[in-house]
Amino acid sequence: MAQILKGAPVAASLTEELTRRVSVLAERGITPKLAIVRVGERDDDLSYERGAEKRCAKVGIEVEKFLLPSDCSQQDLLDAIARVNADASIHGCLMFRPLPPQMDERAVCDRLSPAKDIDGIGSASLAGVFAETGEGFPPATAQACLETLDFYDIPVAGKRVVVLGRSLVIGRPVAMMLLARHATVTLAHSRTADVAAHTREADIVVCATGRARAYGAEYFSPGQTVLDVGINFDEAGNLCGDVDFDAVVPVLGDGGAITPVPRGLGGVTTSVTMAHVVRAAEVALRR
Repeated sequence: MAQILKGAPVAASLTEELTRRVSVLAERGITPKLAIVRVGERDDDLSYERGAEKRCAKVGIEVEKFLLPSDCSQQDLLDAIARVNADASIHGCLMFRPLPPQMDERAVCDRLSPAKDIDGIGSASLAGVFAETGEGFPPATAQACLETLDFYDIPVAGKRVVVLGRSLVIGRPVAMMLLARHATVTLAHSRTADVAAHTREADIVVCATGRARAYGAEYFSPGQTVLDVGINFDEAGNLCGDVDFDAVVPVLGDGGAITPVPRGLGGVTTSVTMAHVVRAAEVALRR
């Protein structure tokens, strides 16, 4: 049977290391602080917010919330971001997206200081990922994919990787990050001909299209590693990934591996967000 790459051990390992680093900062009189900026009350945002608050409390990170109604103006949101940027006690900012339709999301994201953009939402942060400058922070979910591969000792260098999905949130950033690790990466999308022919030949497949159970047994081969980034709900209201987990696990076989949904990359993503806040505090201390 394929190895199930659960996120809890990865998150626990990251939390242990972060707790140590927060203690070192505390000795210097620094408490890392995360700003949460939320517009409206989407259920998925509220769920992630609760999880982030719990993880922050466990590690020793303070949280300050900037909450706006769903009908607020873009200027209201920009004013909140300006307060985050100006507050030296805030080291990182997590802003929930998508924003309401009255907002220019790219303009808003780009207003956040790159030094505090711990989820890689701004153009400057993404430029750091694409240009491999080492500046800024990559999107947390993309980083969570690499953290999971590292934790389970799954090599990347020289491997054939197919990334399904080309969004700036996950697909394109994780493709660039894998390329920086010397993988050979194919970025597939809705216009790619015969996607299954590509995925079956890969060593690692990252599924990030946001389509519930869209990828079944015919997309995979024995021995592959599958990272399922999708967070979807099926017709019965059950949480599921982009991969048809029950159908794909037998195909992967004893040499294969797959992340489940839930209990997969979600918890790792939250831990990576915390890691970025701590790193931002460390960088601020050195300035």
